[in-house]
Amino acid sequence: MANMTAVSPMARVGSAALAAALAVGLVAAATLAGAWYFQLVLGLAPCPLCLEQRYAYYLAVPLAALVALAAAVHAPRSLLIAGLAILALAALGNALLGTYHAGVEWKFWPGPADCTGPVGNLGSAGTLLDRLDTVKVVMCDEVQWRFLGLSLAGYNVLISLLMAAIAVWGVARTARQG
Repeated sequence: MANMTAVSPMARVGSAALAAALAVGLVAAATLAGAWYFQLVLGLAPCPLCLEQRYAYYLAVPLAALVALAAAVHAPRSLLIAGLAILALAALGNALLGTYHAGVEWKFWPGPADCTGPVGNLGSAGTLLDRLDTVKVVMCDEVQWRFLGLSLAGYNVLISLLMAAIAVWGVARTARQG
């Protein structure tokens, strides 16, 4: 006969938080790896809005690891819920930023002045060629890559919403367990 051991309430609380944190961390790490692949291997330089969209992933990877560790050592439920809630809010904020960027790309609204619209005041002709050799302006309103009609900003929205959904699932399950 198999040994039947009961799972402690604290272990059950940590399991949903652990699963959610690991999933969010893995998605965030894979997304960053993809962004760096597009930049370093395929040569698609990110625009300023693209770089800003990476901040949420740079936050999510270590925070998700900390939440997973906390869940593994059976930290208090309130701590796990707070960590997952921060992950969800960061992902939702990033989805909004990605939506804004996609709207700029589709010309639904104007983007930041430093990376959209016409390039103004190039200075004197003598220094223009020197500056053009050293500066590569990546415009936020020009799409460098699309797949199935979506740009990288569009995919960022979908990935961020997925991460937020996973984190919210983790919050809901962790709050109910115990």
